[in-house]
Amino acid sequence: MITIRRARPSDAVAIGAVHVAAWRSTYPGILPDRFLSRLSVPRQAAYYEHAIRGGIGVHVAVATGVDIPLGSNPRIIGFATDGRARGSQVGERKLGDGEIETLYVLDDWRDRGIGRGLMREAAGHLAQAGCRSAYLWVLSENQSRWFYQRLGGRPAATGIAHVGGQNVAQTAYTWDPIEKLIQASAQAG
Repeated sequence: MITIRRARPSDAVAIGAVHVAAWRSTYPGILPDRFLSRLSVPRQAAYYEHAIRGGIGVHVAVATGVDIPLGSNPRIIGFATDGRARGSQVGERKLGDGEIETLYVLDDWRDRGIGRGLMREAAGHLAQAGCRSAYLWVLSENQSRWFYQRLGGRPAATGIAHVGGQNVAQTAYTWDPIEKLIQASAQAG
């Protein structure tokens, strides 16, 4: 069984491991190999523990029961983070009230609705916090960007992010009103 819940500080190491694994499988050829090889689970874990303790919206997908080997402990297989917009604007117009900052699911667990569930949870959390719209940035070369379009995300801006010592193109997807994302992530099949 897969459940989605708010993260606890004790989840930080598992979240850090998902982060590192997802970046290493998603970004070869997009980000420098040297940068990807130097990603650190302990460093990521410290970041996410601080975020969880600081009240950032961190949500985890946890596999239990028949979805994991007999006798295994529950396993975190994906996560998403969200919070108030960090100031991204296009000209005079801001992209949204809330931002989905990260969404990562381990490769072996993709195409099971886990990403949709995490997006729904993050959007619901933002809506409860008073956000009427949401956005996220994705590296433009990331082949998973179609996922956000399938959930009704509208490409709204492009930009450059400095990651791993190089500039990479990114695209912002928006949902306005935020209910479009909540509904799409509940219905997408």
